[in-house]
Order: sequence, then structure tokens, then C-alpha cells
Amino acid sequence: MPSPATTNGAEAVAHIRTLALVGPAAAGKTSLAEALLHHAGAITTPGSLERGSTVSDFDPLERRMQHSLNAAVMHLQHADTRVHFIDTPGAPDFVGQSLPALEAVETAAIVINAVNGIEPMAVRMMDYAAQRHLDRILIVNKIDAPGVDLAGLLAQIQAAFGKECLPLNLPDAGGTKVVDCFYNREGHSDFGAVDAAHRALVEQVVEVDADFVDRYLNDGDIDASELHAPLEQALREGHLIPVCFVSAKSGAGVAELLDVIVKLLPNPTEGNPPDFLNGEGADAQPMHAEPDPAKHVLAHVFKISADPFVGKLGVFRVHQGTVSQGSQLYVGHGRKPFKVAHLFMLQGKDNVEVQRAYPGDIVAVAKVDDLHFDAVLHDAAEDEHIHLKPLDFPVPVHGLAIAPKRHGDEQRMWEILNKLVAEDPCLKVEHLAATNETVLYGLGELHLRMLLERLREVYKFEVDTRPPRIAYRESVTANAEGHHRHKKQSGGAGQFGEVFLRIEPLPRGGGFEFVDAVKGGTIPGQFMPAVEKGVREVLASGAIAGYPVVDVKVIVHDGKHHSVDSKEIAFVTAGKKAFIAAIREARPIVLEPIVHIEITAPDAAMGDITGDLSSKRGQVNGTTNGAASTMVVRGQVPMSELSGYQSRLNAMTSGQGRYTIALSHYEAVPPHVQQQLVAAHQVHDED
Repeated sequence: MPSPATTNGAEAVAHIRTLALVGPAAAGKTSLAEALLHHAGAITTPGSLERGSTVSDFDPLERRMQHSLNAAVMHLQHADTRVHFIDTPGAPDFVGQSLPALEAVETAAIVINAVNGIEPMAVRMMDYAAQRHLDRILIVNKIDAPGVDLAGLLAQIQAAFGKECLPLNLPDAGGTKVVDCFYNREGHSDFGAVDAAHRALVEQVVEVDADFVDRYLNDGDIDASELHAPLEQALREGHLIPVCFVSAKSGAGVAELLDVIVKLLPNPTEGNPPDFLNGEGADAQPMHAEPDPAKHVLAHVFKISADPFVGKLGVFRVHQGTVSQGSQLYVGHGRKPFKVAHLFMLQGKDNVEVQRAYPGDIVAVAKVDDLHFDAVLHDAAEDEHIHLKPLDFPVPVHGLAIAPKRHGDEQRMWEILNKLVAEDPCLKVEHLAATNETVLYGLGELHLRMLLERLREVYKFEVDTRPPRIAYRESVTANAEGHHRHKKQSGGAGQFGEVFLRIEPLPRGGGFEFVDAVKGGTIPGQFMPAVEKGVREVLASGAIAGYPVVDVKVIVHDGKHHSVDSKEIAFVTAGKKAFIAAIREARPIVLEPIVHIEITAPDAAMGDITGDLSSKRGQVNGTTNGAASTMVVRGQVPMSELSGYQSRLNAMTSGQGRYTIALSHYEAVPPHVQQQLVAAHQVHDED
């Protein structure tokens, strides 16, 4: 069989395989990657998590934490086939690294820890892979661990994911080796004779092709080597989800897994094509890239890494055409192409330079500033409107207010944060004008903690953090009058200004109205902007608790001036103090933001979730069925009650719950909360 490195393009594509190793933390994905690389001869000795010597976990933080934080791309050569695979983090907080890997592969390999069984992240990744129409394979790792019940685990897998989950091999000799049951009809395993497993596989595969069904019914069996086409169809349609048993630690089943990848998993022409769209918005039309190396180029950037020493690295999957050194490529809508000066295949942190990449290849280019996550690269200007169907990422809602330790470092902080946000689609940073804070949003406490560690260790940048302030507001509930005379004599020119005003509450969301109702020139027109300026100072700084004032109408109806001493500053002060006096007589209230919340979690956790929401002054508006035995709870809850909510939700759902929020409206806080906020503001003023 010819090698992708030496054949023409069309033949090369048939000898490329791509898969992403996904699933829960501690399933052994990184160790499995090491075992595959070692068996294929890509590395001389398997690395170790404990020693920090694995190919994929090369980041200093990963080595210290001893688990993956980023998606790492690797490749190997086996039986004249090039295999690209991506090792991904298993913690839910880092799903922003895991999900994009599914954009770059034909097959999602969901790794299950034989000791822990089916964990929430395995269910979640199976669901994501099905949504993207990927072939799926389940890899049961750690089969030689003491006391594991592999037969029971296989039954659990079939109960959770369907009877289409069938073993391609079975453990034998106490998990020290595996026995093929696709090509072999004879033999024994720890589960007994392999004949039943072989028949189940063949029957499942032939069901997709009527001709093979007839042959099977007539002949009683079919040589598995003849079943390649129906097998690929069964994998594409999800009619078969193979299960393979392996021990990355001992090497049991590793060679067999490599053979499965090369012989049975799809090449780029056999998998389901990714969902590209041509056009924008509602006018976008579905289209498919063709894995033909002779056509114009379409490639998708699924990973960006920004190293302070190496610079920006854009990692992309070629879906159509051939990318070569010297190619001119456009980035999305960009009008100016960039030249591919160097083209790399990645081996963890090492960049292996190559001359060209065919459909199915995963490669990278460095130091191209215009590259960004989710960009489509192309070599024809008419393809500028082509993009990949967006992934459904969890919305980052776990916030942390962040500020540089050193005054004057704000600009550098923003530059670094923007680089980190560019690497992770589940990170967001924004400046909140309402609280004058820079807030960093992620998927959970661990997510943000690792980001802060990266700021400190990689970029040598120190920051202060605290929970974000709640954007409270102040308003009034009654009409009231306000008056203030500002008179100052201190030798020389004096200051004089007197303002009479009244205020009225506006409907919620009504904003602010200022009305000049002065008659007879008691306040000359040139001083009215000064009165409004004083009022607006109170709008910004608050009157009772230090929060902006909203939904109020101010009517200035009288005043006095002095022909010599009246000045603008006098009327600013008079307007400000008259407004404060009126607010304090108008039954003032503090308003809090109420958010819509939508929680997706397993059915079994619904009682705990709704009870917790009710205990936090929340209101449940309804529930609906979600995918894969989940429920969606919709309701409203005060923003102030969501501090640390992701941690609470993790505890209630074993890490499987997620939520999104959106501002709904403002409403008055309970009296005891208002008393606390006002008292805290008074203490602050005294200080």
C-alpha cells in the first residue's frame, strides 16, 4: 500500500485517517496516545504523566497539573497509512478545547475508563459527535485494572448508547490481551466464545445492504473482508458504533486498535462530509467540500495557539484541494492573501515541516496575524462567503473581575487577554460600563483559575481579582419635591444658586427625563445646563446606595439667581443637592438585575435544581425534554444569587449540568437587602 507521503494526491487521501480522542478526565486518553505513537514507532519510549514527558501534555501547566488543558495534535504512520489524532481535555471546564477537535476529524473516539464506567463527559461527547454526524468508536481503556467487570460495562454501554454498540474485539486472559471478533469466527475470550460477537457484528453491518442480507441468509456467514463498503455505511449512519478494549499501560489491545483505525475507520472520502454553508444569515445555502486534491482549496482553522516566544500558530484541517508551501490563501472575507512560507504537521510541541497537505491532513502555519479560530482558508476569491456550520458551544457565564496589579498596565492586560480569548471559544472578556469593571467569563472556577495561572507563568503578568459587582440600580416610587440654596461667600466673588424641583417615577425601563418648567427667568437659561449637569452627576453616582439612578423624571420649576454671584458651579451644586433631597423623600428603592436562566441537566437532578432555584429567590417557568436523557429548566433568578452557581450545579449533577443566562429586567430588592446595601454605602462614604 503506498504512503501518503509518496503517492499522488488522490491515492494519498485514501491512506489518511483522522480521529479525536475525547471523553472524561482520567480515562487515559493521553496515555493511549503515547501507546499508539510508541507502537507505530513515532516515539522510542512512551512518555509518562507523572514525569511530565508525554507528547501531548507539553504545556508547563499541564505537566504540573498532570492532566490535559489543551487539545494537542499528533500523527503517526502505520501500514502505509497516515493517522492524525487529537488528544483533548476531559474536564467540562475545557470543552472549548475539546469540541473544536470534532471539526477536524472523521471519527470521534470516546475513551471510557473501565474502572469508572460511563461518566457524564462520555455521554456529552457521544451526543456532540452524533450532532456533527461523525463516525463514533468507543474505546474501553484500563481493562487490566483489578476488579473491573468488563462484561457488565459492555451491557451498560449498550443500555446507555444503544444495541448498535458492538465489540470489534474482546478481552482475554484477564485483560492482558484482546481477541478479534470481526475477522475471526473462531476463538475464545474472557466473555466466552467469540462466535456470537462475530455474528452480531456481521448481522449489524449487512443490515444496511439488501444484497448482503440475502447472501447472509443464504450462506450463513460472509467473509468480513468483503464488508468494507457496508461497514463504512453503517459507521456513517450510526448503525454501528464499534467497541474496542485496550490497556494503554500494558499495551494490551494497542496493536489491534491501530489495525482497526487503519483497516476499518473511514478515510476522508468515506466519512460524512462536514456541514459547510455558502452565504450569510438566512440566505446561506448548505454545501459540502469534496475531498479532491485537484479542486480549489477549502480548509478550516479549528485551533489557535499564541505563544509569547513563537507567536501565533493556526492549526487547520484541509477539506478540499491541496495546500503546498508557496500556496496563496485567503482568510475568510480577507481581500489580501497570505503566502504559506512554511507548512507543519504537529507532533505535540514539535513542528514537522512538510511540503504539502491533502484533504484529511491536519497542518499548521505560523505567524499569520489574520488567522483566527473558525476561519475558512481558500485560494479562490469567490469562496469568501463559505464557512462551517457553527458549533454549539456552552456560553461562558462564570465571571471574575480582573485588574492589573500595576497602575498603567491596563493596555498590556487587554492585549494578553485578547490572545488568550482567541485560543478558547469558551472564554470571553468585556468591560462593563455599569460597574466600571473588566470581567473575564469562563465555564467554571477551574477554567478561570488555569487562565490566571497562565497569565502569571507564561506571560509574567500579575493581576488582582474579585467577584464581579452586581449592577444594582436606584429608583423612586413616589412623587417628591426637592430644594437647595447654594450660597458661598469667601472674600471676593461669591457663589449663589437656588433650585426648586420635583421628581416623578417613570415606568420600569423609562430611563430619564429632564424638564425645564421655569417661568419668569428665575433661573436664567444659560444656567439650566448646569442644573441638569448636577442632576446627571447624581444619576451616575446614586443617592442612597451608590448605584446609578434610573426611571425618573425631573422637573425644575423654580429657583433664584444673583446678578453678580450666580455662576455655573453654583447651579451644578444646587441641582445636585436638590435632586438628592427629592430622592430621599420619594420612597427610594434599590433595583437588582433579574436574569432568564436556562439549565440543561440529567433528569435525575431536576428536583434538586428546582429546589435550589426556589431557595435562591428564583422562579421556575417551565421544563422541557432535552437530548440524551436530559431536561431543560427555564426560569428567572436574581443575578446576585448566582455567585458560585456553576459549582453548586456541578455538585447537583456530577459535573454534567450547564446553564446560560440573559438579562430579563430589574425589580426591587427585598427590604433587608436594601438596608444592607445602604448601610454598606454609608460606611464607604465615612471611610
